[in-house]
Amino acid sequence: MKTIITLLKRFALPYKKLVAANFLCNILATIFSLFSFATIIPVLQILFNVTTERHSYMPWDFTNLNELIAIAKSNAFWKIEQIIDTSGASVALLWLGVFLIVTTLIKTGTSYLASITLVPVRTGVLRDLRNQIYQKSLDLNIGYFTEERKGDIISRMTGDVVEVEASIISSLEMMFKNPVMILVYFITLFTISWRLTAFVLVLLPISGFFINKIGHNLKHKSLDGQIQTGEIVSQIDETLGSLRIVKAFNAEDKLMSRFSKLNDKLRKTLTYIHLKYQLAHPTSEFLGTIVVAILLLYGGHLILGNHGGLSAADFIYYLVIFYCIIPPFKELSKASYSIHKGMASLQRIDEVLNASNPLKEGANKPMSTFEKQIELRDVWFKYRDQWVLKNINLTIPKGKTIAIVGQSGSGKSTLVDLLPRFYDVIQGEILIDGTNIKDINTTDLRNLMGNVNQESILFNDSFFNNIAFGVDDATMDEVVSAAKIANAHEFIVNTADGYNTSVGDRGCKLSGGQRQRVSIARAILKNPPILILDEATSALDTESERLVQSALEHLMKNRTTIVIAHRLSTIKAADEICVMHEGEIVERGRHEELLQKNGHYKKLYDMQSL
Repeated sequence: MKTIITLLKRFALPYKKLVAANFLCNILATIFSLFSFATIIPVLQILFNVTTERHSYMPWDFTNLNELIAIAKSNAFWKIEQIIDTSGASVALLWLGVFLIVTTLIKTGTSYLASITLVPVRTGVLRDLRNQIYQKSLDLNIGYFTEERKGDIISRMTGDVVEVEASIISSLEMMFKNPVMILVYFITLFTISWRLTAFVLVLLPISGFFINKIGHNLKHKSLDGQIQTGEIVSQIDETLGSLRIVKAFNAEDKLMSRFSKLNDKLRKTLTYIHLKYQLAHPTSEFLGTIVVAILLLYGGHLILGNHGGLSAADFIYYLVIFYCIIPPFKELSKASYSIHKGMASLQRIDEVLNASNPLKEGANKPMSTFEKQIELRDVWFKYRDQWVLKNINLTIPKGKTIAIVGQSGSGKSTLVDLLPRFYDVIQGEILIDGTNIKDINTTDLRNLMGNVNQESILFNDSFFNNIAFGVDDATMDEVVSAAKIANAHEFIVNTADGYNTSVGDRGCKLSGGQRQRVSIARAILKNPPILILDEATSALDTESERLVQSALEHLMKNRTTIVIAHRLSTIKAADEICVMHEGEIVERGRHEELLQKNGHYKKLYDMQSL
């Protein structure tokens, strides 16, 4: 019960009006079902003429519930006897049939209203959960996703949220539907015969014990199933993203074998879960039938022995009501299983929602302009155990171009990732105009910077939207101007729909050089005072490199630029070149000065010249 209340407080509270409407409709549906079933008693008495008792009209008294029920029953029979006396038994049966139709119509109508009030709750909870996970995914730092599989995150956002939604709906039914029906029906049963009902209350907990035993370890197995589903989605994501390599290395059979093993493992887990889940209905039905059989024997004994004042018609009505209790009990058992499954999924979702972001806002100072310099003081950084950057000291004056070179793994990309706070330094500090970047509002900090990376990251959208990405209210003229500066305008206008043409998934319809020029156009439109170029031309052919390099030169004008480059020919004109080796800056100076030192830079330059 504590789990159910926690679930509802967390997810259903925004929909409390709909939940209240659902509760009210369920009460009305249950009450009118009793009215419709109540026609059984007079119908049987008329058909079999089993009673000679006469009733008289009694004044209504609404102060006493027990008296009210007795008055309602007496007046109903009095009215039926009046109709029989004046019009005959056939007319009385006709009116009872009309009453049955009307009460059933109201019952089914209120049941339908109860169902549709849960539809906005169901869809709203799904939307809210997905929004929360997506927002959290955007808020978490990049380091979190180096530890987690993308496919597993996708699985949590799709499959797991559906399980939680089903669990919440089951919780609502456990709180506001099935208990209401069971309570109203039990009150009615007590009114008809307290002896039979007391007998039932002894038998039902035994049934509940067996049903609970079946779903005991369902949560654990459901968690295994969701984890395995995440592994499958991860492999699908990796395969679709690397099909070119898979085919180039003839690795289809290897991946198929790995996928089949994961799929078989998931199948076994899901088979176990579904077998357990499907066992709930027949078990509860079988145990319910046993209770009914025992009830028939005991009820028959009371009637035949004339104990308890129970008539045959009343006993049949009692059995009908008791059969109405069995479905809510079945739903309770199924809902219990669904909640166990949902809690396993919620545990996986909460692992994302509760993940801590190590990047904390400090003083949260606003900063809209860059005036003087960027300074790195005694900066140390590591991802896990080994230091990636060691004692970095670097000053980058405004308007200067600083190039960072070195072998792969020397820490170049990590260094520039610290500037927009994709990661935070472990020791030391980074300052912009004398202010520690940890104290600057993160949005303002990143607005000062533009990035062009080795891997051009484009979205499956139009050229216009890719170039205007991150810039609100960009006009077509501004986008076209940025594309012209980036040497991208010519090939864009030659496509089918010009700037409205889709670039495909991750820009797959474009060449490497074209993708890079669109990325540069995006940076030009943003117009940041600080520019970070992370090996922006290293993956291009000579012709594409020439066009991209020309676009970069336009982009770098009048900006503070940090360039990471493998091709040293592209950074000869840099104001300062920093050579990194094993996480440290081992040399610095202009191109000619570094060549004369005959050190690390000279070796790199000679290898490229050769």
